[in-house]
Amino acid sequence: MPLSDAAVRSAKPKEKPQKLADGGGLYLLITPTGSKWWRLKYRFDGKEKSLSLGVYPDTGLKEAREKRDAARKLLAAGVDPGENRKAARAARALEETNSFEVVAREWFAKQESVWAESHSSKVIRRLEADVFPWIGKRSMDSLTAPDLLAVLRKVEGRGAVDTAHRILQNFGQVFRYAVATGRATSNPAPNLRGALKAIKQSHFASLTDPKDVGALLRAIDGYEGAYATRAALRLAPLVFVRPGELRAAEWSEIDFDQAEWNIPAARMKLRIPHLVPLSRQALEILRDLHKVTGKDRYLFPSSRTTDRPMSNNAILAALRRMGYEQGEMTGHGFRAMARTILDEVLQVRPDYIEHQLAHAVRDPNGRAYNRTAHKAERAKMMQRWADYLDGLRADR
Repeated sequence: MPLSDAAVRSAKPKEKPQKLADGGGLYLLITPTGSKWWRLKYRFDGKEKSLSLGVYPDTGLKEAREKRDAARKLLAAGVDPGENRKAARAARALEETNSFEVVAREWFAKQESVWAESHSSKVIRRLEADVFPWIGKRSMDSLTAPDLLAVLRKVEGRGAVDTAHRILQNFGQVFRYAVATGRATSNPAPNLRGALKAIKQSHFASLTDPKDVGALLRAIDGYEGAYATRAALRLAPLVFVRPGELRAAEWSEIDFDQAEWNIPAARMKLRIPHLVPLSRQALEILRDLHKVTGKDRYLFPSSRTTDRPMSNNAILAALRRMGYEQGEMTGHGFRAMARTILDEVLQVRPDYIEHQLAHAVRDPNGRAYNRTAHKAERAKMMQRWADYLDGLRADR
């Protein structure tokens, strides 16, 4: 005889477990402690089995019967409902492990230790505000390029074009990590190239806040790429020449005795020879580098052949690898960094700074300064600048 709601509600526990049958294999198991469990008894492959369908009163009589009927449909189709439930649970667990948010947070945790705090906080805020609410629970392999674009369009639609581009970069990084760790089979992010509005660049990106500069210097010290690239990164803020002038530097131009770097006119933007006074810190980097590449023509030779200097993208790629994004820092940004801080913080005479930047500076009579103008003052400025950077690096 089928059970009634009243019979289920009023059933009392006894000294031993009791079963109240409802029909079709469904019964209510009442334990001596008073707990009431719905169970389904069924046979599969000649074996008697039992399947839990919930606890009363959370699962009422009507819902228990619906679960029984669903299980019996599986049986009719030749499927063991117990094994089906295990498989469903495993699939859900796998999906949760492979969700975008889980993978993205795992990727972020591995990068955070080598990133500047100011950068890492921006990355996680972007993900939490603009990505996780929309696709955080989706499995990596279920996400397609249109899914990612829909997220980016929401950001772009509010006018945050630069943020949308940074999120696209994060998408690529997370998916590359997912592919490498076996949680995704492909990276859809590259398919979105050109899908967003272009960023209007009015100047070279740079860090000019002293705290951010200190974090950048510490990140450079922890860079684990090629030795020559790391040396170029360490030297760049100390000499603040243009990226092309740095990467193509030749050992014949370095005068260790005079602590000078003489760049020929052919490699300068204004086609005027340029003198870079070298601080103690710059000389130390160069002496160490000379032990590695001193027999070559270039300070920073290409990884493929010593007959050419490193790629013009090497510094930029290294900055990206350290987590500094487009619009945040570039190889050219070391110049803006020095110019801003030397002027606004260290209050160095502007003409000393401009001349060291190899800009077209003229004296009161309209004559262009020559390469040795204010040589002694510029040498003092460069040493003061190097000492200041050491202080920023140490000031956590």
